[in-house]
Amino acid sequence: MSTTPPALQTTPHALPGWVYTDPRMAALEQERLLKPSWQIVCHQSQLPDARDYQVLDVGTDSVIVVKDAAGVINAYHNHCRHRGARLLSGNGRCSSLIVCPYHGFAYNLQGELVGVPQKDTFDATFNRQEWSLKRAPVALWNGFVFVWLSEQSPRSLAEQFAPFEAELAPYQLAQMVPLAPIEEEIWPVNWKVAMDNYLESYHVPIGHPGLYRLCHPDYENQRAVNTVARGISRFRAEPSTVWTERLYLKLVQKLITHLPAEQAASWRFYSALPNLGMDFYPEQMDFFQILPTHDGKTRLRYARYGLPDARPEVATLRRLGLRLNRSVNAEDKTLCLLVQRGIESSAYTPGPLSTLERWMGTFHAQLEAAIPEIRRPHPPAEWGKALPA
Repeated sequence: MSTTPPALQTTPHALPGWVYTDPRMAALEQERLLKPSWQIVCHQSQLPDARDYQVLDVGTDSVIVVKDAAGVINAYHNHCRHRGARLLSGNGRCSSLIVCPYHGFAYNLQGELVGVPQKDTFDATFNRQEWSLKRAPVALWNGFVFVWLSEQSPRSLAEQFAPFEAELAPYQLAQMVPLAPIEEEIWPVNWKVAMDNYLESYHVPIGHPGLYRLCHPDYENQRAVNTVARGISRFRAEPSTVWTERLYLKLVQKLITHLPAEQAASWRFYSALPNLGMDFYPEQMDFFQILPTHDGKTRLRYARYGLPDARPEVATLRRLGLRLNRSVNAEDKTLCLLVQRGIESSAYTPGPLSTLERWMGTFHAQLEAAIPEIRRPHPPAEWGKALPA
C-alpha cells in the first residue's frame, strides 16, 4: 500500500468557489461524506461512571453515547421514537432512564422503551419492544469514543489508524484525562475552508509567525495512509526571540521524559479525513473536529488531554503550549475568513495547487468521489431546487 497521497495530476486546481457557498452541497456532504465516516465524540475518561453521557451533533443528526451499569458504552440516535423530540443535549449524568421531555416516553440505558404514559390510549397493536432507540455503531480507539451515523456498514476504525499505532503508542492515549471541558466555536466560513487550511502547512511561514519561530514546517516528511495524514513540525535549534517560546522549549526539555527524543522535540499533526484533526505535543494532545452548521458556517469542537501529572511545572508547560496553540488557531480563523470572502467573489476562479498542498488535494479527491459534480465551474443546472439522489 502506498504511503503517499495520490499525485496531484488528478486534482491540479483548487475547487470552484460555488462548492463552498451553494447551500445544496450541505445535504450531499452530510449523507455521502460525514455520515459514512467515524466521528469522534469524547475520551472514555469523560464517561467514568454509569449513566454518564455525551451528545454529538453532526449536521442534522445527533447521537447520544452513554455508559450503562455494566460499564458498556452504547450509542443511540438522539430522538424519541414517538414524535422525534431530541432527548438529551450537551453532557452530564442522566437518571436510570432517558425520558423524552415532550410526552414522557422513557428508555433504559440499553435503549429499550420501558415507559409510555397513558399507554391505554394507543392502539392494541402497539408493542413497546418494537420502538427501542435506534442504535449507532460505536468504537473505541486508544481511549477515544467514535460513532458511525450511516446505515452503511462501518469500516474498521482500527485499520484506519493502524499504520500510525507504533509511533502513537508512547503518548499513552488511553491513560490520558481531559485538561478542560470540550469547547465549541463558530467560524463564519464553510467547513471545507477550515479543513483545507488544516490540511496544508504551505501557509505556515506567512500565516503563523510564532509557530514558524518555534518549528520547522513539515514539507518533506508528510505521510498519508488510509485517509489519515501525518505532518511533523520539529523544534528549531536556535532559540526563539520570544521569551514564552524559549521557556516552553526549556520546560519540554526538562520535564518530558516519557517520549522518544524524536517526539519530545516536535509537534505532530494527524489529519483523518473528512473532518478530524489530532494534534500531539510533548506535554498534551488535542482533537479538532470540523463540523458544518445548518446555515453554512463551521462549528469547531476542540478538546485537550494529557497524562495525569500534578507537578506545577507541568501545568505551566501546558499553559504555555495552549497559549501558542490558541495563537495559531486565531491566525487560522483570520486566514479562513479571508479565503471565504475571496471565493465568494463572482470573479474568483480556482488556482493551481502546490505540491505542498497535496493532502488538501486528496481531500478534494475524496469530495469528488462522493459528489462528482464539484469539478464543474458552476452549480449543476440539473440540480434545480432538488438534490440528486
